[in-house]
Amino acid sequence: MRVVIAEDSVILRDGMVELLSTRGCQVVATAGTPEGLRAAAAEHTPDVAIVDIRLPPTFTDEGIRAAEQLRADHPALGILIFSQHADSSLATRLLATGARGVGYLLKERVAAVSEFVDALHRVAGGGTALDPEIVDRMLRGGRPRLDRLTAREREVLDLMAQGFSNKAIAARLVVTERAVEKHAAAIFGKFDLPLTDEDNRRVKAVVTYLTETGG
Repeated sequence: MRVVIAEDSVILRDGMVELLSTRGCQVVATAGTPEGLRAAAAEHTPDVAIVDIRLPPTFTDEGIRAAEQLRADHPALGILIFSQHADSSLATRLLATGARGVGYLLKERVAAVSEFVDALHRVAGGGTALDPEIVDRMLRGGRPRLDRLTAREREVLDLMAQGFSNKAIAARLVVTERAVEKHAAAIFGKFDLPLTDEDNRRVKAVVTYLTETGG
């Protein structure tokens, strides 16, 4: 597994390099800025990028913006975001780029080395790794159950979790796009998701699916 790391703390960055190297991962490049990350990804074509959520120059959301750009430039690249704090809104932004090959973990999880490396492998392989605290914040107020859904709604939600658009889902299931929209609306209703932004409800439905299936 080829890895690039974007982390402005030299101590943490070097520590992750040593940790991953001893676990059989190949760290092909490290960077301390969004520009350095983009250059490393273009040069080394890694399998996964570990990105600190706060990077120079403002240390606000540069990591998320860099991740969004990487997803656009390298759709197959796995992205694992690291943060000191659980921010469900930033997690939602990341998931909005597609639910496959993404992760959001708190930095404290690095101490659980095996779990951290397992999560990294899962993201590199196209899976998802969400910190439990992030999931709790995104689904605060009770977790809906998948058994509320019909078989067809489960199929639609599974394809949503894989990052397919309504149009692509319709083509795969050989139904109309309008039918997919009706199934999606039913899913949102059964999951008790409020009538807010459509993309936000879609992301929360996918998070529910991933949580309950262990995705």
